[in-house]
This record gives sequence, structure tokens and C-alpha cells, in this order.
Amino acid sequence: MELPKFLLGDNTDCMKDIFVIHTEYPRFIINLVDDEIEWLEDFDGADEDELATEVAQLIEKASEFYDREMNRYESD
Repeated sequence: MELPKFLLGDNTDCMKDIFVIHTEYPRFIINLVDDEIEWLEDFDGADEDELATEVAQLIEKASEFYDREMNRYESD
């Protein structure tokens, strides 16, 4: 099965939270309400340096994905 790059996630225990799951490396779940990230990968020191520059772009892409999905729901 091929997964999309981003998925929306929700949970009724966390009604105010908005989760976006990034399924490609580096895999993570971001809560767009507070930009808290849960990484689903183990990193070493070298990886962390490279990810520091990539994180801002990934957060922006996750936010753009969410906005696009919400616009599609509203137009249906």
C-alpha cells in the first residue's frame, strides 16, 4: 500500500487538537494548535543537524496540507 505524504488525524479525547501525520522520512505527527512534534524516527547527532533546517519547511507543508483539506471539505 502506498500512503499519502500527509494524513489528518483526530481523536475525541483531544477535541481541540489538530494532528497531521507525515508518513515519509522523517516521519512525525504534528499538532498544528501548538506546533508540538512527536518524531516517529530515532535520530543521531548528524541527523539532528540536518533536520533543524528541514523542520520549518515540514511544518509549513503540514499547515498547507491542512488548509487545503479544510478548503476541500468546505467546498463539498
